[in-house]
Amino acid sequence: MLKILQAHGLDAGPMQRPLLTGVIAGLVADVPALLLMRGFGSLDVLGGAARSSLITAALAFVAMMLLGGALYGWLFQRAANDLAGGWLFGLAFGFVLWMLGPIPLLQWLPRQPVMTGYPAIGLLLGVWLWGLVLGIVFPFANRALRPSLDRQLAVSAANTGPQAACDPDLTHRL
Repeated sequence: MLKILQAHGLDAGPMQRPLLTGVIAGLVADVPALLLMRGFGSLDVLGGAARSSLITAALAFVAMMLLGGALYGWLFQRAANDLAGGWLFGLAFGFVLWMLGPIPLLQWLPRQPVMTGYPAIGLLLGVWLWGLVLGIVFPFANRALRPSLDRQLAVSAANTGPQAACDPDLTHRL
C-alpha cells in the first residue's frame, strides 16, 4: 500500500521543503504554547526539575519543538499541506509527542513524578496547542516559501528551452 501512495505523490518534492516548513511552523506554534505553559506554571516546574532558570526551560522547549516541527514535516509531507485536515494532523501529532516525550521523561523515569496538578495539565494543553497551531500554520508557511522558489525557477528557465530560442535580447554564442 505504501508503494502505491508513494507512486501517486505522497512524498513531498524538493520544492516543498517539508523540513524547513515544519521548523518555521514549529517556531510560530511555540509562542502560544509557551504562553499557556507559563500561565499554568509548567515552565517553572521544568526549570526547577532541571535546576535551571525559566528562560533555559523555555529555550529547551523551543528547541525540542523545532525538532518536532521538522519531524512533522518529514512524517506527513504532502498531507501536512491540507488546509481542511491539517489542524487534526497537528493535534494528533502533538498528542503523540506528549506521550513519547514528557510522559516517560517526567513521570516514569524519576523516582517520583516531576510534574503533577496544574503544571502537568499545562504541559499537556501546551503541547496540544502547539500541535494544533503547527497543523494550522504549516500550509501557510509552505505557501510562503513557494513564491521565492517559483521565481528562482522562472529566472533559470527563462534562459533555456523554447523561450530562450525566441528571445531576441538573449545573445547566443555559436
